[in-house]
Amino acid sequence: MTCILGAHMSTAGGVYRAFERADNTGCSTFQIFLKNSNQWNAKPYSNEEILFFKTNKEKTGIWPAVAHDSYLINLASYDKQVLYKSQIAFEDEILRASQLSIPFIVMHPGSHLGAGYEEGIDRISESLNIIFDKTNKPEVMVLLETTAGQGTNIGYRFEHIAKIIEKIKERERVGVCLDTCHIFAAGYDILNYEKYIKTFEEFDALIGIKKLKVVHLNDSKKGLGSRVDRHEHIGKGALGLKPFEYLLNDIRLQNIPLILETPKGIDENGIDMDIVNLNILRNLIK
Repeated sequence: MTCILGAHMSTAGGVYRAFERADNTGCSTFQIFLKNSNQWNAKPYSNEEILFFKTNKEKTGIWPAVAHDSYLINLASYDKQVLYKSQIAFEDEILRASQLSIPFIVMHPGSHLGAGYEEGIDRISESLNIIFDKTNKPEVMVLLETTAGQGTNIGYRFEHIAKIIEKIKERERVGVCLDTCHIFAAGYDILNYEKYIKTFEEFDALIGIKKLKVVHLNDSKKGLGSRVDRHEHIGKGALGLKPFEYLLNDIRLQNIPLILETPKGIDENGIDMDIVNLNILRNLIK
């Protein structure tokens, strides 16, 4: 089975530099932030940056690239100022992805901050409807990421994601990014094959497997149902290797980008941990 494997890459020095780093790591896909993930605003891309990005795409053949939005954005906020800033910032993220011809932008749905899940879900859907009307960039699909359920985060149940999508007018512009660490921490057991199948059957029944466009491959530092979002290297956490073996050999996922968000670093032999984790994953493919 052929898998599209990659990792989150730094854009230090320019977004186009991600291709060089991905190539050196042995990726066939990668994820990036389109701007500083902890800032609301950033200067627009220059024509030169956009050209370099597209040139490096052709040069390396690495594709698709996947974007991840800023961590500051909260489309579920009941604070009107934060909500407005979040909407404007996310519009900018979509426009940036469009400029680079990136097909997917992953987002954490949002946190209701005490207002309750129903109100938060309504606000996320309303926000996306407003943003879609204003951006008119159907070539960029927004992917709602499954969350661990830490704090008041929305999206740790498949029902949350399904309800958000149900309220979107242009549903073809919305898909899902499933994170292995997050769903496990949220209480979805994928430790053995029967439970893995049951979890994906539930996903398919509530959301639809066709909506799944990207998977984040992360082990979990914390246990099943912990509701704590802490990523670990592949096979070194509470998930172990088996769930990744199931994923990597699931024929339904062979054309979906599978992307690491494991901790960065160098192992005891001086090898980049992304390379180590990718090699572990490749060895699980049958």
